[in-house]
Amino acid sequence: MFDTVVQHLRGLGCEVLAHDLCAEGFAPELTAHETETVRSATGTHDAGLALHRAEVATLDAMVFVHPNWWGMPPAVLTGWVQRVLVPGVAYKLGTADGEPEGLLKAGRALVLNTSDTPADREEAEFGDPLQKIWSACVLPYVGVADVRRVVFRTVTGSSAETRASWLRQARDHAAALLT
Repeated sequence: MFDTVVQHLRGLGCEVLAHDLCAEGFAPELTAHETETVRSATGTHDAGLALHRAEVATLDAMVFVHPNWWGMPPAVLTGWVQRVLVPGVAYKLGTADGEPEGLLKAGRALVLNTSDTPADREEAEFGDPLQKIWSACVLPYVGVADVRRVVFRTVTGSSAETRASWLRQARDHAAALLT
């Protein structure tokens, strides 16, 4: 799904800054130094991390592709959020109303999730935690007002035809993000 979305957006003429965090070996854990300097966007000696921080500040829109992993994004993506979307890069603290001020110019985001949990069970038992994470806890605080999320389920036992349909839908949702 990640590759399909990246290729489709590039085919539409978009400049795409794409990162497969696992393939890159992105380290999700905060270092002791980062924990001490979390209020500073300059608190890193990690060139890869610095690149991610610099890039995220330039984006017009963001797309996240990940599985539902125990009702959360996978650890590598959670670590990316914690290490990249830091004060001075993604938001500013100390505003008059006490709420963080979003600094990112990306006003739109698309979150594409895969899941093995049926929709009715997810809602009844868990209340769709990924929706809350992305659209209530993370993205609004960094300046992203338009959060779109699509869940493709259930993956286990899905047919090749169903998965092909999901890829078409992912392309369509990614293209719609441009308008």
